[in-house]
Amino acid sequence: MIKVIVLPNQILIGTIEEITSELGEPDCKITKPHVIKEYSEGKYTMEPWLSDYTKQDYIMIHSDKILTLVEPKPTFIEQYETLIN
Repeated sequence: MIKVIVLPNQILIGTIEEITSELGEPDCKITKPHVIKEYSEGKYTMEPWLSDYTKQDYIMIHSDKILTLVEPKPTFIEQYETLIN
C-alpha cells in the first residue's frame, strides 16, 4: 500500500512494510521511495530518494525515524504510479 512517510526533514511517498530484524537493525523497508517537493503554491514534484547515491529500489530505515504515515491524496498516488511504472 502506498503511503506518505513523514521524516523529520523530508516527506516521502512509497510502499512501506515492517520487517523482523535484530535489535538495533533497520525494521522498515520502503520500496521505490520518492521525495515530495513543493515547487510552487500547491504544485509538487517527486524524485527518487537517494538516487544520487544508490540504484537500489528499496531503502531500509529504523521505524523510530518516521514521524507518521498517512494516506496520500489520489493526485499524489497517480503521479507516483506514473513515475514508477
